[in-house]
Amino acid sequence: MMPKMNPYFLLGIPAATCLLCIILHKGALHRFPQWKLLDFPERYGLKRKPLPYPTGVIGVFCFLAVLWATQEIDKQMIGLTIGIILIAGSAFIDDRKGLDARLRLMIQMLAAVVIFGFGTRIFSITNPILTAGDIKLDGLVIPIDFFDNPPLLSGIFTVVWLLLTINALNWFDGIPGQVSLLSTIGFFTIGALALSPRIEHINPELQQQLALLAFCLAGISLAGHLFDFPPNKVVLGDTGAMFFGLMLGVLTIYAGGKVATAFLVLGVPLIDSGLVILQRIAKGKSVMKGDAHNEHLHHRLLQKKWKPRSIIFLTTALGASFGITALFLSTQEKLIAALVLGIVMVGLWMYSRN
Repeated sequence: MMPKMNPYFLLGIPAATCLLCIILHKGALHRFPQWKLLDFPERYGLKRKPLPYPTGVIGVFCFLAVLWATQEIDKQMIGLTIGIILIAGSAFIDDRKGLDARLRLMIQMLAAVVIFGFGTRIFSITNPILTAGDIKLDGLVIPIDFFDNPPLLSGIFTVVWLLLTINALNWFDGIPGQVSLLSTIGFFTIGALALSPRIEHINPELQQQLALLAFCLAGISLAGHLFDFPPNKVVLGDTGAMFFGLMLGVLTIYAGGKVATAFLVLGVPLIDSGLVILQRIAKGKSVMKGDAHNEHLHHRLLQKKWKPRSIIFLTTALGASFGITALFLSTQEKLIAALVLGIVMVGLWMYSRN
């Protein structure tokens, strides 16, 4: 374990990480064009010059540096590193050359299984309706000693949760600056949660480590947002969106399985993705293949003549208000808040219909 950190250390490392990420993004403005790492505006009918792409890889390198410099090397950390490399590596290739959707999903599943197998697990979830206690997920185990006999139900829930957070943010990455700002809010919320009495059952040193990682990631996503906000100078790409989605899912598990809190922070992209999937199923279309008619809320609002900055303000305001409020709510109250957010999202979908 790392020694107890004072507040200056806890805030100083994230600030330094943010500054490093800003410097690297500034360097990318000049180096990426020299390395021919530029996006393809003509693919999407955009009339602008190509931008450095995908600069999300900068955040990945910065975080891995922080992770290996500040945390104790153990099996869980190695599994997380492998998972990050799988997600970021495949997303980088997809950004540059394109990958089949089924192959991407297989790699995402592999990454989630590796992360789970090496120790990042959700062992129980709080029952939001009954008062009989938590719903245990560690009953039926798979007898594999190397992976510490992983629980089957825990594995299923953990893998599904990580796939949801990875893809929800990726699918929501339709407007520059939207995912990076929402991720910043999410990471700050998890960092605040880590330092709150609500997860006091976790070892204090682990709480500090969780807060440190969350605030470092907030600094990384904020640095990316400074260059990604419209009119953007860079494009973070799927590399950035999937990395942020993965880490939001992972930190939720580190925080003791606070899925309800994370759901409220990420409720807008998660519910939006769910509505898109239901719409595709209703139309008899593959849920893995995008629609040329742009089904996501941000695309629909753009078609309603909303400005990108206004859409970003709306989505991040919803994420911030529900996410921060979740820090002070009971599990039952979080369920009510999630239902309210769902009603708000359905209302926005009804409003944005063509």
